[in-house]
Amino acid sequence: MARGKTIFYCRQCGYESLKWLGKCPGCGAWNQMEEELRLPANLGKRPAADVQLVTLADAGNEAKTIRYKTGSKELDRVLGGGLIPGSLVLIGGDPGIGKSTLVLQAAQGLGDDGRKVLYIAGEESAAQLSLRAKRLGVTNKRIMILAETDMNVVQEQLRKIKPDVVIVDSIQTVYRPELSSAAGSVSQLKEVTSAWLRLAKTDNICVIIIGHVTKEGQIAGPRILEHMVDCVLYFEGDRQHLYRILRAVKNRFGSTHEIGIFTMETAGLREVENPSEWLLSQRLSGAVGSVVTAAMEGTRPLLVEIQALVTATRYGNPRRTATGVEINRVALILAVLERHVGIQIQDYDVFVNAAGGVRLIEPAVDLAVAASLVSSFRGRAVAAECLILGEVGLAGEVRGIPHLEQRLHEGARLGFKKAIVPKFGIQTLQNDAGLEIIAVSTVREAIAIMIN
Repeated sequence: MARGKTIFYCRQCGYESLKWLGKCPGCGAWNQMEEELRLPANLGKRPAADVQLVTLADAGNEAKTIRYKTGSKELDRVLGGGLIPGSLVLIGGDPGIGKSTLVLQAAQGLGDDGRKVLYIAGEESAAQLSLRAKRLGVTNKRIMILAETDMNVVQEQLRKIKPDVVIVDSIQTVYRPELSSAAGSVSQLKEVTSAWLRLAKTDNICVIIIGHVTKEGQIAGPRILEHMVDCVLYFEGDRQHLYRILRAVKNRFGSTHEIGIFTMETAGLREVENPSEWLLSQRLSGAVGSVVTAAMEGTRPLLVEIQALVTATRYGNPRRTATGVEINRVALILAVLERHVGIQIQDYDVFVNAAGGVRLIEPAVDLAVAASLVSSFRGRAVAAECLILGEVGLAGEVRGIPHLEQRLHEGARLGFKKAIVPKFGIQTLQNDAGLEIIAVSTVREAIAIMIN
């Protein structure tokens, strides 16, 4: 295999040197020299005669896009329908959250679908991985294990095995021996990920790489890694609880608003087939400060319980805490309630929570947050069978929201009888869900109906 040479370049001005320097001679900046591997100029080049040009219209008609099914409906949903050959997928999450379990179970599904899978174990030996696979019931003979971290050795094995899918666990353990820096460093991560990207595109292999995360919850390494890959998935949840949420933050082949919900059990991850029912399973009927809204996660409507607790502050500055809901939206709703509804909460601590560990980012849940705050403040419960939907504006108006019919159908399926919705767009609403629809135009009007 042709070897390249390593150089050090300045991130500020681009000055190049054959060795590391503390101070850049070009711009005078300190500690800006970064190692990079330079491959020979003719390495990997294809003859010009092999390159073919096609029009955009013809490219779309050449063949139907094939997707590999992982055997997990939730994972396939987040990916946009399955894995696409030639794609590079990055999965991140806290240590012990279940990333290896997720990809091992996906490997079983891919093997059952007739795909040849190569699992590169950089953090475990083949025997250790085999013990975990037996516990999870992963026994497909199409899954091969390679306990190796040298990228050059891995590439040689890929040429011999020619797998359909490669799983790298984890990207921080794989290294290029030509680089003097340690595995997991910025230069190693950039070079190794670039090598996987070239392999995926040239050999039409689907590559799944697992990445460590920092204590802030971001994937460790340079931000450029997320720009290089086709899909970035975050596996979220609390190790002390059973639920796990798989969320797409980048997807070139599907929606970035889809989520997959799993529960962690002794035999591995189990898909939650009815997320709305699961999220509401522990709700106390008639509880003060508790309301239900319908949020859209991609194409899926989810019924979520919004909880609020308003209590007199014992300190000089009242606390404002939000979990699963944007704190800036909570501050906006509090200001609207004080100005347009006459609710004086400035001397109270406010706590808002989206139960079940769901993170809500759309403004369609604003009215539900407002109702839960007023319910807790006045000590009066909202009707348990009432679904609350709507965006709150600064003028105190309730604004229209998209996908209203889908949200109402999900509410009717779980036994809700009444829905408070924005008046805007109600004329074109096809109410075939059987709910009693109450249309409101202002927050004051909605609060008067919900909480007497």
